[in-house]
This record gives sequence, C-alpha cells and structure tokens, in this order.
Amino acid sequence: MKAGLSPCPPDWEAIVNALEAWRDAFPKEADSVPSVSTVAERYRQDAWAVLLSTILSLRTKDKVTLAASKRLLERASGPAEFLALPTEEAERLAFPAGFYRTKVANLQKISRILLENYGGKVPADMEALLALPGVGRKTANLVLIEAFDMDGICVDTHVHRISNRAGWLESKSPDETETILRRILPLKFWKRINALLVLYGQQVCRPRGQRCPLCIIAEHCEHKYAATKQHPQSGFVPQAHDTLDTFNGKS
Repeated sequence: MKAGLSPCPPDWEAIVNALEAWRDAFPKEADSVPSVSTVAERYRQDAWAVLLSTILSLRTKDKVTLAASKRLLERASGPAEFLALPTEEAERLAFPAGFYRTKVANLQKISRILLENYGGKVPADMEALLALPGVGRKTANLVLIEAFDMDGICVDTHVHRISNRAGWLESKSPDETETILRRILPLKFWKRINALLVLYGQQVCRPRGQRCPLCIIAEHCEHKYAATKQHPQSGFVPQAHDTLDTFNGKS
C-alpha cells in the first residue's frame, strides 16, 4: 500500500452520488452554494471577481464574504480600479471579513503585479497564481476552477478533515490531501468534491459534534461512530428539519 492511501479504495461514484442527492434535498433557503461560486456565477466567471472573493473568504463566513465582495466589486471591477481606491475606503468595504486589512493590502499588491506583469488580467496558471501575495493552493485551485473552468481540486479544512476521518486517505495537511486526491479521485469528480464536502462538513460531518446518525455515507466511513446501529441505510436523505434542527434540541 502506498503511503497515505486507504487499503480499500473508496467507492467514489457512490459517495458523490449520495452527497449530491443529499445536497439536492437540502432546504433551498439555506446557504448551499459557496460564496465564491455565487460570485463566479454573478460576474460570469470574471477571474478578478473570483480571485478577490476567494481571498476575502479565508476565515470568513460565506454571507460576509458575499456582501463584502459585492461592495468592493461595485467600486473596483478590476485591479486598476482597486488601486485607485483609498486604502481606508477599501478596508471599510471589506469589513467585517476576517483580517480585512491584511487582505486589502494583499489585493493592492496583487493589483500592481497584475497590471505590471499580466496586462491587468488574472493568469490562468497555477504557479503564477501561487506567486501572488496571500494566494495558496486553495485559492489558486478555486480561481482555476471557477474562473477558467479548469480541472482542479480545492482542499479546504472540510475536505481535509472528512477525507481523513472517513479513512479515504491519511495526510497531515490540506496540501498533502490535495496531492493524494489527485492520485485517487477520478477526474470527473475533481471540481465537484469541494462544494459537496464543504456543505456536508458544515451541516453533518462537523469538526466537533458531528451528526453521525444523519450520515448518508456511513458505509464509506471508517470513523469510530460509523458502525453504530444509529446510522441509517445507504441512500437515506435526511429531511430539512432533521439536518438543521435534530441535534440542536429542536423539533
């Protein structure tokens, strides 16, 4: 067995199908689409909009990211317009995104680099994106996927945690998780896995207080609670009130 790989390869087709069925049954009023995907759709895959939104999203809730992105993009539709904004105004528009001052400073640096080296355009290249201030592999992958429709695997804390908890792989960091997933996850699922596991990680397979009795991929999970009799059969799709309220003591 190769290091970091499960001895039993995951049934990715069954896992993704179950997650997509669960997502489709999720309450429509809930925030089921990541903010970056929403921005990409709203601005028709504008690479600058996706990059700005992705940077703002780090350690920030989706609702806050979406609102801050909209405010900034209304005033700065590209790097030149962003540089023209006074720093204090840019910070005010980015607030209350986490570390908003640092993010604004990085976006200013990025804007200068894009104008000087890329004609004001966001490059569709992993290495070029990683060279930008404040851009890591998660951000770079999201930009390539959402803005340029390129193949990539975006690994955030949810994808990293669930992949390890379920026993699909063994890794110590999101970057290592991405490397392993690129080897074992079929290409057709690369773009889809992040959004599915982010929502699932927020609602069911949480960092703490995970809702194992509601899990619809329990048979694909090696977590210590996955074999309990409380688990539903494969293919079970939780109702909206179960997903949101059952473990909050609500009825």
